Formats: sequence, C-alpha cells, structure tokens
Amino acid sequence: MRSLVSRLSGHQLFWPVLALVALLLINVIATPTFFEVRLQDGHLYGNLVDILRNGAPILLVALGMTLVIATRGIDLSVGAVAAIAGAVACVWIAGADEGSASKALVACVLALVICLVLGLWNGFLVSVLGIQPIIATLVLMTAGRGLAMLVTGGQITTINNPTFSKIGGGFVLTLPLAILIALFVFGLTAALTRRTALGMLVEAVGINPEASRLAGVRARTIIWTAYVFSAVCAGLAGLMIASNTNAADANAAGLWIELDAILAVVIGGTSLAGGRFSLAGTLVGALFLTTLAATIPNIGIPSETNYLFKAVVVILVCLLQSPKARAALAVRRRSGSPVVQAGAAA
Repeated sequence: MRSLVSRLSGHQLFWPVLALVALLLINVIATPTFFEVRLQDGHLYGNLVDILRNGAPILLVALGMTLVIATRGIDLSVGAVAAIAGAVACVWIAGADEGSASKALVACVLALVICLVLGLWNGFLVSVLGIQPIIATLVLMTAGRGLAMLVTGGQITTINNPTFSKIGGGFVLTLPLAILIALFVFGLTAALTRRTALGMLVEAVGINPEASRLAGVRARTIIWTAYVFSAVCAGLAGLMIASNTNAADANAAGLWIELDAILAVVIGGTSLAGGRFSLAGTLVGALFLTTLAATIPNIGIPSETNYLFKAVVVILVCLLQSPKARAALAVRRRSGSPVVQAGAAA
C-alpha cells in the first residue's frame, strides 16, 4: 500500500490533480450546490460548466505554449496576438450587413491567417535570426497591442453577429461550443504529438538542438512550427474572448493570458528548460487556474487579493512538484520516523 502511494505521489500529475480536487472540495464546502448541473432550454448550465467554458481560452493558449516551451522557447506575445485576432474579426464584421454568417466566417479566417503570419514572424526571429525567444516575442507583445489599437482606431468595437457570438457563447449538443473547440484542438494536438513522430522531434530539439540537428532533425522547422501553432491557438482564444463580449477591446482582451498559459504549463509538469512535455498536465493546469479564479470570490476572499492569492497557491503546487522539494520532505519524514530515531539513539 505504501509503495502504491509512493508511486502515485511520484507521478508528475499527482499534486496538480490533488490540488484541483482540493479546490473543488473547498467550493463544495463553501457552496453545497457547487456541483449542480441543470439542463435548461436544451443547454447545460452550472459552475462546473462555467469553469470548463472559462478555461477554454486558457487551455488553447497553453497548448501552443506547451510546444514552444518544449523547444526551449517562450512566447510572451500570445496575449497581444489574441487581442489582434479579436480586433481584426470585429472590425471586419462591423458595418454593412453586420449580421451575415458568411461575413463572420470570413472574419474568423482572416483573423487566423493574420495570427499565422505573426507566428511565422516569431519563428523567424527565433529560429532563423537566433534571437532569444523571450526578447523576440517581447517585441510582438509590446507592438501587438499597438497593432490591435491601430485596427480598432483606439476604440472598443462592438458588433451584433449571431454567428460570431456562438464561438464563445453558443451551444452544441447541450455543451458550450467553446468547450468543444478547445477539446477538439487538444485531441488533435495529442494525436499529432503522441501518435506521430512530431512529439519526439519536439522533445529532441528541446533536449539538445545541436545534437538533433546533427541527427538529421530539421530543428529550425520544428521551432518555426511551434511558434506558428502557438499564434494560431492564441488567435482562436482571441476569437472566443471577443465572441463572449461581442466586442474587441485592444487594451483588455487577452491581458496577462500569457502568464496564465505559462503557469498552466509549469503546473502540468512541463519543464521550462525544454524537452519532455505533458499535454494532459497542461489540461490539468488550465483547469486548476480557472477553478482557482472561481474559488477566490466563492470563499469570500476580496477580489483585490486575487493575483496575490493565485501566486501563493501556484508556488505551493510547484514546490510540491519539485523533485528536490519532495526529496527534502522524504528525508525529513524518514529522519522523524521511530525507526530512524531508535537507530540514532543506539
């Protein structure tokens, strides 16, 4: 029994899952009806559904961030890219024939194409010019907000398009469409990285780029692909955010979502040093952050302390995941056991 517990506690997902379960239990204690899910007008509603729907944009951005981090990179521009996607889509839809379904479809495609180009730009700076990823993406992080402001003319652009609104607020088979989109991208990413050689190549580039290049792996192409994928995922998240509010706010859309994405990846067990990554861990990390955001007001903690409380909890989870911290705790437990104490007394 003890060996089973030891093996479980050694798994990289044990502590994040345990922390997620603990948050859910805290919510149930504070609000006994927290787990209730109701069917109304053919749609599912409830706190759990809201957590999944609110976590969809974070999960999308975190999926792209996972592959970028696995290649020893970082993408600080995802929040700005999300803002640009929402701005482009809303500005395109606004105006004549605003409620047209075809116009909404063209707006989404145009926004994602622009995000793809932005991803190519980030990949070019990192993989071709050799600029450090944090510096290369910081350029677009700062300039991207300006581009979004330029697209919207510095104003909050509001729209009224039922088709576009369904991306973030629509339902399919009783479930929010945002959840289904995020799960589809998650499943597609998992299939491509775990059922093909792509995941192994990404890990190889992250562990040792030079050795992988000498082994015949096109490291530059892999890195470039990771940044393009990250930008497209951020674009999808930006469309969801704009669809939820039926507006494009270049200043607020996607603000600090890059930090949430990085936290979700780290909580999930992916190392910032590159190499092996865990998509399942990223999913757990995204759900953990979204549940934490719902827990803070639910247990009466002032919203002003939101970020401080989140930082404390995230640090605790990361410490529990740290091999050194777990080893120190194990040594402390062994030194305090009766057997060890008796041996020391002898």
